[in-house]
Amino acid sequence: MPETLFAFALASMLVELTPGPNMAYLAVIAATEGRRRGYAATAGVALGLAIVGGLAAFGLAALVERSPLAYQILRWGGVLYLLWLAYDGWRGAGETIEHAPPGSSDWRYFRRGLITNLLNPKAAVFYLSVLPTFLSGKDGLSETLLLSGIYVTVATVIHAGIVTLAGAARAFLEDPRKERLLRRVLSVGLALIAFWFAVKTGR
Repeated sequence: MPETLFAFALASMLVELTPGPNMAYLAVIAATEGRRRGYAATAGVALGLAIVGGLAAFGLAALVERSPLAYQILRWGGVLYLLWLAYDGWRGAGETIEHAPPGSSDWRYFRRGLITNLLNPKAAVFYLSVLPTFLSGKDGLSETLLLSGIYVTVATVIHAGIVTLAGAARAFLEDPRKERLLRRVLSVGLALIAFWFAVKTGR
C-alpha cells in the first residue's frame, strides 16, 4: 500500500507540474494581482478538485468493486490518458483560459478557480481513468477518498508554490527553450508512470 500511495502521489505531482491552465492562471494572477488573490484562486481550485473527486469516489467505488471488466477498462483508459498527456506535453500544445478582470475581489478569483476546475474535463478524466488504476478493490470507497485527498493535497501544495514563486515561475515558463525542456522532462516521467500502471496494476 505505501508503494502504491507513493506512486500515485508521484503521478499526481507530475500531472500538476505539467504546464497547463491552472499553472498559467495562478502564475499570472499572482504576478499581476498579488499573492493574496493568487492564494484565493488556489483555494477555489482545491475546492473544485475536491468536489469532483468526491462525486467520482461514490460512483467509482461500487463500479470498480463489482465489475472486473470496468476496472480493466478504466485501468487501460488511465494508461492511455497518461500517455496522451505525455505526448501532449512533449509536442508543447498550449491551452488558453479565461482570466478574471483586473481589480476583481478575492471572492471572484476564488470563484473562477472553483468553476474552472468543476468544468475542467481533465480533472474528471483523471479521477475516472487514472485514479482507479491504483485501487486494490478491497475497499473501493475508502481507497478512492484517500487517493482523492492525496491528489487534492499534492495539487494544492504545487499551486501554492506556484503562487509564492510566481515571478520566477512565470519568467521560466516564458523562455521557450526552458518551457520545452520542462515539458519534455515531465512528459518522459508521465510516460514511465503509464508503463508502471500497465505492469503493476494488472489483476
